[in-house]
Amino acid sequence: MTGLDRGLTPKMRPVAGNRATLVAGLDIGTSKVACLIGRLRPCQPRDALVGRSHAIDVIGISHIQSRGIKAGAVVDAGEAEQSVRQAVALAEQMAGVRVESVLLSVSAGRMHGQLIEASADARDGTVTPHDLSRAMSTAVMYATGEGRTVLHALPVGYSLDGVKGIRDPRGMVAKQFGIEMNVVTSDAAVARNLMLVVERCHLMIEAVVASPYVAGLSVLADDETALGAAVVEMGAGTTTIAVYSAGRFIHSAGFALGGNHITMDLARGLGANIADAERIKTLYGTVLTGGSDARELMTVPSAGGHEADAPQIVSRGRIANIIRQRAEEIFEMVRDRLADSPFAAEPDARVVLTGGASQLTGIPELASRILNRPARVGRPLGLSRLPNEAKSATFAVPAGLLVYPQFAHLEFTEPHPRRRAATGTDGYFGKVGRWLREGF
Repeated sequence: MTGLDRGLTPKMRPVAGNRATLVAGLDIGTSKVACLIGRLRPCQPRDALVGRSHAIDVIGISHIQSRGIKAGAVVDAGEAEQSVRQAVALAEQMAGVRVESVLLSVSAGRMHGQLIEASADARDGTVTPHDLSRAMSTAVMYATGEGRTVLHALPVGYSLDGVKGIRDPRGMVAKQFGIEMNVVTSDAAVARNLMLVVERCHLMIEAVVASPYVAGLSVLADDETALGAAVVEMGAGTTTIAVYSAGRFIHSAGFALGGNHITMDLARGLGANIADAERIKTLYGTVLTGGSDARELMTVPSAGGHEADAPQIVSRGRIANIIRQRAEEIFEMVRDRLADSPFAAEPDARVVLTGGASQLTGIPELASRILNRPARVGRPLGLSRLPNEAKSATFAVPAGLLVYPQFAHLEFTEPHPRRRAATGTDGYFGKVGRWLREGF
């Protein structure tokens, strides 16, 4: 039984520490499709953030309005395909290269992470890589429910004969060893349809990764991953969470509520059309209110758009109240999910906000009050030649996709005794095609 048969999404080969390589990241979101192309260059550890072995030069970037996507999931494959084609073509044109494969992010599908513990006997009294693979396979099978697919299976800790805190048990003597894994799953249909759209663009998929995980890889400082942090990726259609502790990714969660819901609330509350509500949110969006906000008035065109319809006069305070109510609901849902995660046991851990909705004025302060933790807005770190418009929380996920190859070696992958050709019935396209067919 192969990894694809058992619901594991594609996993990429670890990047060689002494070789340069090109990487393309594709973030298919509810509001935008972003494609970043980067050149990874080997560098000295002192010149890179912890865990990174390469410097990253961004050589191509594009972002366009997303079509055919709702709440992070495909609702119109044809429209989504055209968006992907356009975004990749623009990035290719800027980089002067042709993209053949991409790293793909997923934010939808009721993302959920769980810590799974498994133990096994060391057959020869020494823990071998085969022993570890056997235990990890058992943990992954246990965590993968019907209709779910595994986005990540990451070892968090090991034990030998009941002694915990082992970093790498391979080659060590023990009668029994244990392993704790963070297994992140998503609805299989969501991942399959996103992959299908990309495949229809004649692109290979190197790996499918969880959006909040790669957002954390791009925005967290070294001390934050060590002391503990929760990355809250506030997208247009979804809000997803990744929890880090002791330098490891240990939990994930998500729900279908995001910035677009704030836009819709404004459209309904102000009687405006959606485009005007989005513009108001972008230009004047805040969750803070002051004494003068009730006196500051602005004109809002009516939803009908007819000349005979008189525009409305609304106060800045009314706009802020509408935005704050939905933002409070989002952070209350984040609080509930963090309370059920290992994050609750980390008193010094902080919250880092990413995504477009995190850029509303006053959002960090509101998050800090509701979550009772220090909160800040995260921006991509350690990427050179990144355009100014991409140096924001909005691009945390696509930037993180370029960072991810340096952490791919941490992932559990099914052992392959013999590699097949990259094409043909047993190659990449054959396996992905078979996986897509089996899901429907």
